Amino acid sequence: MARIAGVNIPTNKRVEIALTYIHGIGRTCAREICKKVNIPSERRVNELADHEVIQIREVIDGDYMVEGDLRRDVAMNVKRLMDLGCYRGLRHRRGLPVRGQRTHTNARTRKGPARPIAGRKK
Repeated sequence: MARIAGVNIPTNKRVEIALTYIHGIGRTCAREICKKVNIPSERRVNELADHEVIQIREVIDGDYMVEGDLRRDVAMNVKRLMDLGCYRGLRHRRGLPVRGQRTHTNARTRKGPARPIAGRKK
């Protein structure tokens, strides 16, 4: 099992797909990384040599912000908005949708499960 950026990536998947298990790397970034290291797209993780894994690790460490650093950066950005007291910060603080979605009927993901109102049903 290869360990890259503190994440155990699955061994039986293609390299391009396995790299997406790292927070901050999607399909496009994974494809770019494979191209930089000259790994064909149909290669599997268990077929990689040790030097190829090390090359992938170096490319990710040098060029991409992943895992803990990325999570910390996002959290700091949200905290900054909340400290400023701007509209987006207030929406984050109240746990409501931030990007202008309607809240009258939807937004259950952000608001949580519906809470019944006492004496409403007749």
